[in-house]
Amino acid sequence: MKDTKVETLIFYSKFTFDKNHIAKSSQEEIQKKLDEYSKNGYRLISTTSTGFGYAIYIHLFFEKDI
Repeated sequence: MKDTKVETLIFYSKFTFDKNHIAKSSQEEIQKKLDEYSKNGYRLISTTSTGFGYAIYIHLFFEKDI
């Protein structure tokens, strides 16, 4: 049997000339979530992202055997 979890992270766009500002600023927070779930025995199985207005929603899907 598997235990699955979904974590949603939201990042907002801001006015800047750096087109990669969301990727740069989100990297640390995403890595913290990966480390947090990894410590609890979960592994990342899938990701999705959706843009809506000025926000980007990143969904991280984790699972572990129970």
